[in-house]
Amino acid sequence: MNHALTSGTPWRVMIRFAIPLLIGNVVQQMYQVADAMVVGQHLGVDALAAVGATNGILFLLIGFAQGMTQGFAIPTAQAFGAGDARGVRRSVAAGTILTAVASLVLMVGAPLIIRPFLGLLRTPPELSDQAVTFATVNFLGVAALMFFNYLSAIIRAIGDSRTPLVFLVIACLLNVALVVLFVQVMDLGVGGAALATVIAQLTSALLCLGYLVRSIEALHVGRADWRVGAAALGRQLKIGLPMGFQQSIIAIGTLAVQVSLNGLGATAVAAYTTATRVDGLAVAFLMSLGLAVSTFTAQNLGAGYTERIKTGVRQALVMSFVVSLFLSVTLVSAGNPIVRSFVGSGEEAVVAMAHEYLVINGALYVVLGVLFVTRSALQGLGRTLIPTLAGVLELAMRVSAAVVLSQVLGFQGIVSANPLAWIGASMLLVPAWIVARRKLPADVRSLKEVPFAEGQVEVTFPPASDRLLENNDVLPSSASAPSKESDNQPQGQSDADESKHSGDQVVKGQNRSYVDSAGHEQKNQRHDDGNTGEGTREDIVHHGAEPLRVR
Repeated sequence: MNHALTSGTPWRVMIRFAIPLLIGNVVQQMYQVADAMVVGQHLGVDALAAVGATNGILFLLIGFAQGMTQGFAIPTAQAFGAGDARGVRRSVAAGTILTAVASLVLMVGAPLIIRPFLGLLRTPPELSDQAVTFATVNFLGVAALMFFNYLSAIIRAIGDSRTPLVFLVIACLLNVALVVLFVQVMDLGVGGAALATVIAQLTSALLCLGYLVRSIEALHVGRADWRVGAAALGRQLKIGLPMGFQQSIIAIGTLAVQVSLNGLGATAVAAYTTATRVDGLAVAFLMSLGLAVSTFTAQNLGAGYTERIKTGVRQALVMSFVVSLFLSVTLVSAGNPIVRSFVGSGEEAVVAMAHEYLVINGALYVVLGVLFVTRSALQGLGRTLIPTLAGVLELAMRVSAAVVLSQVLGFQGIVSANPLAWIGASMLLVPAWIVARRKLPADVRSLKEVPFAEGQVEVTFPPASDRLLENNDVLPSSASAPSKESDNQPQGQSDADESKHSGDQVVKGQNRSYVDSAGHEQKNQRHDDGNTGEGTREDIVHHGAEPLRVR
């Protein structure tokens, strides 16, 4: 089911879009929590610390790939918002090719560098063998993770965040069951925990693919769509690579933290690993809101609704502030009992250190919320340079904290790395968003689509005046830019009574119409299939673009 985010009250449509993402993030964090509980309580603290010791290398390589695949979906969302069916299909094809290449590189190359890499990180010797096993199994199955993330991203790009949630829940439940089977029953160790995750991710990827083939005609890629040229691949990489590098830059900072953390011993590693699991659950809504802002911005940019983008981001910032305050109070007041559920009895040192992490990080969740919203808004606009530079600044702050503060404050200095990184990045992202917001009208008028195939005619995204008008909507007498109205609805959706005084013409019947950029009315036929309220609409949204079929 396709849900455009270009109409309705901005904060409401973003919440509606973000709730499935939130549930998905929480469920995903929960199955990671289940992994940690099973590994920690059945295999011991050393096994739990070994899993945690792989966080750096997994985040560096897989984080890059995941950020890149999310970037590949942004052109899809922009094309969908503009109603460009060919653009949607070509962007899907180009992203699929690049995702497959990245998966192959990781599967072949990553297992070869795991042990040397862990050595560079000064991983404690007693953790090395289990850490190598856990990371190797994950990398051998990385294609499942890559394609699940990519297929979920392009389904969300057309406004459907619920279906990927269903498949994620299925995968998480399967993962929990398999972890118990492989670790507790079959005694496969940390390798069994990693294998359970790979099988669950493969299942979810296949479910996404089956749903896409059966139900989403807009994403069906034909033979001709696979003949993508350098321009199409270049456009995907222009957005995907910076988003991937941004994740890698953050991961490098995490690796610097990991090096200093490993020097403090297995207890510190176990405490940090436990705290990051709880932290991941806490910030799930902020992450989900960020993804919603990115898709919302991209779709409305394609449609040309710039005032709606400004209002939506402002409302998202307010929501992030309120939720961040609630999370901060919860973690500071209830951190200890939460942490105790992760470790066995007698691990008071682990509990105390993990709670210290939660207090220091939770106190600055407000800054993290601002970071997620502004960064995602810029990425949705296709502006990737500033978020990448913000990632570099995060890296500098994390490394400084890990190298300098850890020598002075020990564990406290290490856990201060994240808040310092958030502050540094926000100092760059907030001014960048303010500048981008002021430039939005001029940017949208001049925005042009890069050709998806060699020799294809350049297509300009339609201005807001080229939007579709639903039955009984008002058809303006001449094309004009969108104006600010209640709930930031696209211009032209006022009451019919008002049109009597303004000279506007009311369009009635089963046909659908739009006003082209020259101010001329264009009509499109609606073909009903005989069912009330159903039927396939073939809506031509702008000149030079194939109709986008929405069922």
